[in-house]
Amino acid sequence: DGLRPRPGQEVSVKVLGALEDGGLVERDPRLTFVPGYGDVVQALELGVPTMQPGEVAFFLAAFPYGYGRPGSRCCTRREPDVPPEAPLLFEVTLLEVRDGLDPQPLPPAARLRLGAQRRERGNFHFARGDFSAALRSYQLALRALDGPTAAPPGPQEEEELREQRVKCFNNCAAAELKLQRVEEALVACEAALSISPDNGRALLRRGQLLAQQGRDTEAALVLRRALELDPASEVCRAGSTARGRTGTAGDPAAAP
Repeated sequence: DGLRPRPGQEVSVKVLGALEDGGLVERDPRLTFVPGYGDVVQALELGVPTMQPGEVAFFLAAFPYGYGRPGSRCCTRREPDVPPEAPLLFEVTLLEVRDGLDPQPLPPAARLRLGAQRRERGNFHFARGDFSAALRSYQLALRALDGPTAAPPGPQEEEELREQRVKCFNNCAAAELKLQRVEEALVACEAALSISPDNGRALLRRGQLLAQQGRDTEAALVLRRALELDPASEVCRAGSTARGRTGTAGDPAAAP
């Protein structure tokens, strides 16, 4: 009848997720996402587009459509953790359907909320080893943070937007490295440093990547700067005095 969400539309839902024993593992009074973006579990990706606004639905999800074979021990927001291969029951209320969000002006707080939600979903994918999905979520988080705002952000919101973008670029670099795309990882590091020139994580990773490419002089300068910012870092100290290599200067693709 045309009331159900269409591709590209954003939805807001109230969701409860429970284990077979009734233990709640998901509780969100207003979860916002675009089906198909990979921000939520498959049960919601597939189920919510079948609903109409105001409808309440129950979805019984086998583990591939929930938190998968390993469960969600990596996700600190859920208590208790979801056991491996656990089926889940979701109670979902479709609150609202809107046209694509990103081009529309939003209050800065809404931009921050959406960016954080997508970045956290990227961390969830990263911890499970799905680095392509993690990278997609981080890129979507950046799109949300960079979108137009309905009003100028205040000083605190401006700073939070800046910090969130730096985190997303650093996380993109980590995911790109796991996908063995060194050039793309270096571009992400440089994007983070263009926002925050003294960001220690981006400096360290950039220095390691430059060394990995044989650009030892540049690498030494970057790692020396990282050491100045964090004198206690043995990784920076080792990298600034010797030719940096992934195996000796720490893992540049460490989890975000």
